[in-house]
Amino acid sequence: MSKVAWKGGTLLAPVPPVLVSVGDGEKSNVFTVAWTGLINTQPPKTYISVRPSRYSYDFIKSTDEFALNLTPASLVRAADWCGIHTGRKVDKFKKMNLTPVPASKISAPIIEECPLSLECRVFDVKELGTHHMFLADIVAVDVDGELIDSKGKLHIDRADLAAFAHGEYFSLGKSLGTFGFSVKKKKKRTSPAGSKPVDKTHRKV
Repeated sequence: MSKVAWKGGTLLAPVPPVLVSVGDGEKSNVFTVAWTGLINTQPPKTYISVRPSRYSYDFIKSTDEFALNLTPASLVRAADWCGIHTGRKVDKFKKMNLTPVPASKISAPIIEECPLSLECRVFDVKELGTHHMFLADIVAVDVDGELIDSKGKLHIDRADLAAFAHGEYFSLGKSLGTFGFSVKKKKKRTSPAGSKPVDKTHRKV
């Protein structure tokens, strides 16, 4: 298979189009970013990269807090709209019918309509160029109860999360496997105790 080499660019896909909510106790805002991800497991850490010109940048700089609200397919239109318009001129929560509710650990609100919200507290900022990267601890996770079964297991497939790839939004498709399935040993089929192997060479057809 032949390859064509392009100059370096931001062609990493898919990525999550998260609704980032910020607030200082008096004012709040929500905006959309795709430059986000996980950087550590224990303790759990994440990041978002934000242009300093964005309205929410100063909220994060002054409070050192924000929430990552994962976007379901049903809210893709809201996520797209919140990524285009500025909170300087419009109340995006009200315009997109999003409900800000108090978080458990941070001053910024979380979004009620989002199935999963990660409450984050900034511990460092890296000025990288067009964007500044806010490195943050994930201090709490808010989960919609409908995603949790009676045994306490999280079923993230029920969240119907959206993905963003090269300018387009997608709904996640079918499951292709679970973590570790490539090395999982297959269980041997055993016959019931006392039974004889079935002779499949003389079957009626």
